[in-house]
Amino acid sequence: MKSVILSSVLPVAVVVSTTACMAEKTFAAERDKKFFQSVEGEWVGPGEIVAGKYKGTKFTCNFTGSTPDGKIGMSLDGGCRVGMFTQQMSATIQHKGREGYKGSFMGGAAGSGLDIVGGNVVSANKVVFTINRNQLRGVMQALVPNDNSMTVTVAVRVDQQLVPVIGMKLKRVDTVEVGSIAPN
Repeated sequence: MKSVILSSVLPVAVVVSTTACMAEKTFAAERDKKFFQSVEGEWVGPGEIVAGKYKGTKFTCNFTGSTPDGKIGMSLDGGCRVGMFTQQMSATIQHKGREGYKGSFMGGAAGSGLDIVGGNVVSANKVVFTINRNQLRGVMQALVPNDNSMTVTVAVRVDQQLVPVIGMKLKRVDTVEVGSIAPN
């Protein structure tokens, strides 16, 4: 009798479990896509190096956020200015199936930047990515608390502790913010 009940219940349990897992992945993909779409547009704002050799250096950044066609991910391209000097900056992240999120910050470890080797969308307005370059390990976090502001923080691991190194507070300056103002 037990084997008859188990043989009847087990397939149903497997189907329910598989369906729930697929629904969860679909929900996560939609949540991720929605987050990345919230980054699309023009962003400007101040930043500061908060630790290390250049601690206290303040800069101003301009970025354009975009999402790749048909894929889950984003790019932030632009630059940051200190006085007369401008440093091009970019971050590109894309979901690569089972590998998760991969990408680069400032050209990746092969260039002058960091590789993005993993991470996830934590909530509808926050994402955290794992970054590394040789022995340097850390995270890049983007928080979009509303439609018109974004905070980006880069932190590195020092003695098992994450230490913030770069912080930026960006404001949206494209038509999404000012689109409701119609000319007369």
